[in-house]
Amino acid sequence: MNIDTEIWQTVVKMPDSIKQEVLHYAKYLMENYSKDVSSNQQTEKKRRSGILKGTFALPLADDFDEPLEDFQEYME
Repeated sequence: MNIDTEIWQTVVKMPDSIKQEVLHYAKYLMENYSKDVSSNQQTEKKRRSGILKGTFALPLADDFDEPLEDFQEYME
């Protein structure tokens, strides 16, 4: 059974007051879904390459790989 048939069979069994609520909720969902889809498409930003250029100083210092003095007691 597909989803449309299942929804239809469920709605047919409902009293009119509940059908009215289902209709309002379905319209609400459709309105908000269309807003969410359009806002997701607009906010998608592409990454730019090279935005961190010049942030890091290279080449590294000669003693970069040497143990730090602060950790000498843990390394003994």
